[in-house]
Amino acid sequence: MEGFHKILKGKITDYIIFGYFVSKEFPKDELYALTSQCRRSLTSVLLNYVEGYARKKKKVMLNFYEISYGSLQESITTFYLACKLGYIPTKKYLDIFHKKEEIAKMLWTTINNLEKETS
Repeated sequence: MEGFHKILKGKITDYIIFGYFVSKEFPKDELYALTSQCRRSLTSVLLNYVEGYARKKKKVMLNFYEISYGSLQESITTFYLACKLGYIPTKKYLDIFHKKEEIAKMLWTTINNLEKETS
């Protein structure tokens, strides 16, 4: 599990860094709105994943992983809105979307496996 955890943590970190660079293209008047929300949701993906991994009780761990997954979906939605509003080009949205999909699959697999263990 440690190897998988390290890979997933690395992918999430790369997603956050890329997301921060992409969000720099948002207009300045979005700094305290969409930009702030985007960045909070990005960091929430990693923070909740790491906190869940650090927990001993599997049901608590599962809860944090589910929150992480929800934050992942929230973060990509902010980029979708930014694309629709013309703040970022479609190509950049698709780039970050593909990164999100890879993380989502890994995180969803983790959640499903943990659910089986706790049932």
